[in-house]
Amino acid sequence: MKNIIKTLGVMLASISLLAVSAKAGELAVSGTAKATYNIYHGNATGKGLGVTNELNFTASGEMDNGYTWTYSMELDPTDAAASTANNDDTQINLTTPYGKFGIMILEGGLDAEDAASQSAYARPTDSGDPSATVDNYSIDSYNNVMYTSPADLLPLGTVIKLAYAPDLDTTQNSGNAAGANQVEGTSTYVGRSMTATRIDMTPIDGLTIGASYNEMDKQGAAKMNQTAESGAYYGVYTIGNLSVGYSKALRADMVADGSLTSTTEVESYDQSNMSAAFAFNDDLTISYEVEKSSKKFQLDSVADIEQKSTGIQLAYNLGGATFAMSRNSHDNVGYSTATDGRDVDQTLFALTLAF
Repeated sequence: MKNIIKTLGVMLASISLLAVSAKAGELAVSGTAKATYNIYHGNATGKGLGVTNELNFTASGEMDNGYTWTYSMELDPTDAAASTANNDDTQINLTTPYGKFGIMILEGGLDAEDAASQSAYARPTDSGDPSATVDNYSIDSYNNVMYTSPADLLPLGTVIKLAYAPDLDTTQNSGNAAGANQVEGTSTYVGRSMTATRIDMTPIDGLTIGASYNEMDKQGAAKMNQTAESGAYYGVYTIGNLSVGYSKALRADMVADGSLTSTTEVESYDQSNMSAAFAFNDDLTISYEVEKSSKKFQLDSVADIEQKSTGIQLAYNLGGATFAMSRNSHDNVGYSTATDGRDVDQTLFALTLAF
């Protein structure tokens, strides 16, 4: 798989070097501004008022040979405090009759873990909650190259995506800068590569299914009993105004031989997501979602810990703006069964402006 993705990367580089002139492209700017009010109940207290925003710059053009290209970059408040704010969530894509080739800077996640969510606003674990759920590995945490098969190439609407991160580098580079000169061993995964695969298809009207797999190599990792990998599958079915989704995921962390007898060494995280949404009309949608994450340890003598989050969401389209609210409950927050307040309830109000 790694050799295939490396070959695709070489193909992309070769295409970019062809003496094919490009016509002047077009640039579009869009974004959102969102105000939120977050209230915690039960074993956690606090009220948070916040405003966030996101700007998206998208350029597109066509070459003389008919190939099309796109460039996009996203700016959000998290960039302002970082010296690496120049190229956050950036990608360049070249679309050809043979598929789409892309270079991604902290973009292009292929993990299918979240694909089943039908939330009208946001997943319970993605609503500013304190649950700190451990998600699957995702290649969009690193700089990578990606290939997407043509939409009409395979039967049943099947689309395959392949991605390769040659070095797990989270630096957002600009200009002619090279990747970060990271030293092997300075971090758990630095110096190792990652491959990602995803497949999606529509076998019948209303049904979409898919799966993904991500794996890091063990280069330079001596005597590793378990490599770092994650996988997921999902299904979403829509009939009329009702849609339901389900996904199952598993993440296994890299484990050294010497850690196998540790009572705190984690073997895997077993995740599941189940949700349903109903659109009363073009403006009003409600949804319900249940997320579970089970932390499993290497030793059978250590009991698993399940963290559970449930939520009901409502979203109403105001025309150029959306009002949303959600009520979420989180059990065993942080994978802890301690009696010092590990169950948290949360009420969230949000107003999002789109421009």
